[in-house]
Amino acid sequence: MTGLINRREFEDRAKQLLTSKNEKQINHSLCFIDLDQFKIVNDTCGHAAGDELLKQVSKLFKSKVRKNDTLARLGGDEFAVLLENCEHENANRVATSLLKSISDYRFIWEGKSFKVGMSIGVVIFNNEIPNLSELLRQADVACYMAKDLGRNRIHFYYPDDLELAKRHGEMQWVTRIQEALNKNQFLLEGQAIKSLSNNKETHYELLIRMRDEDGNIIPPGAFLPAAERYSLMMAIDKWVIKRAFSLLAKNPDFQQQVHFISINLSGQSLADDDMLDFITSNLKESGIDGKKICFEITETATITHMSKARNLMSCLREFGCSFALDDFGSGLSSFAYLKKLPVDYLKIDGLFVRDIVEDPIDFALVKSINEVGKILKMKTIAEFVENDEIKNMLEEIGVDYVQGYGIEKPKPFQELLKRPISVDQLPIFSLKKIAS
Repeated sequence: MTGLINRREFEDRAKQLLTSKNEKQINHSLCFIDLDQFKIVNDTCGHAAGDELLKQVSKLFKSKVRKNDTLARLGGDEFAVLLENCEHENANRVATSLLKSISDYRFIWEGKSFKVGMSIGVVIFNNEIPNLSELLRQADVACYMAKDLGRNRIHFYYPDDLELAKRHGEMQWVTRIQEALNKNQFLLEGQAIKSLSNNKETHYELLIRMRDEDGNIIPPGAFLPAAERYSLMMAIDKWVIKRAFSLLAKNPDFQQQVHFISINLSGQSLADDDMLDFITSNLKESGIDGKKICFEITETATITHMSKARNLMSCLREFGCSFALDDFGSGLSSFAYLKKLPVDYLKIDGLFVRDIVEDPIDFALVKSINEVGKILKMKTIAEFVENDEIKNMLEEIGVDYVQGYGIEKPKPFQELLKRPISVDQLPIFSLKKIAS
């Protein structure tokens, strides 16, 4: 369609450069190109428009590369240029020329005009790179960095680039997360949330963990940043929802005695139109009373997706579900929008809580959040409570619940399910990804 060589031929030519005798350490370059707006054209104008865009872009690229360079379309909206006997300076010149050609280009289709951008990752290489897979990995990581830094730019791969190393580590987690989802290698632990007014009242928050092949437990801080960056949070949220509903359905006595559990929804889930249907269908299938479920949404996600958050709350309230706002105080407009949201619980951001003994500003913030919560008839929960001194100060302020390692460390949820619960103890369980 484009008149360019395909991925197979491109890989064959790259392998030849990697395996050729190269005693003088002659360097070559690989430019990995990803178009930024191709999906928008495809979705709004159809595949015929997308095909025409690819043809025009390919023609544009051909006019900018050298005669002995290898220009290929690898698939979808991904292109690559193999620059033989090419050092950093020339590679940068070619990449810059490609980038400028796209910045000046407009795609016109049936009266609609589209500005097309692209991100370019560049690798300078010789036959010291062990194989083609490593070469393509380096180029892919560099291209992701170009996207992360704002798109429409060029990023060169350097082995000692700390930011690239971080991104590469996150990309490796993507595969591990997908395997954990497929093999059911996630598990839940419970951390107590204690009432400051009723010693008999016990609450818990469920925290997600990953188990590796050797049975070692991996904390959420290791894999959740990658899940956030590479759009895997909704898949994790769905696993948590199904697992939580399954545990309640399999333990009817426990389900009957608990007040409700709280399940955290990420911003990605909040923004997805299919999540509401997923939740309601699983509620019906499990037979769980919606009154037993409280959905917990972070303040930042709520601000970002305000309209969808309010719609989701409105729909799920019809099933009896309640809502909690997590990390409250971290946003810029906390009090302005709070009265418009049907929230039952406020979880005060632990960043303010942990220093309230030494920092008068944090003390004032926690106090004001608690007072506003009371005016709006909401219960307040303070996170990151690490010692009795913090706990006592929160009790003086009038906070309802406390949570943190100074209260109780997380325990396997399966152990908590086996504990007998008396009638006067109505625990609240909160499912959330990141431990306080």
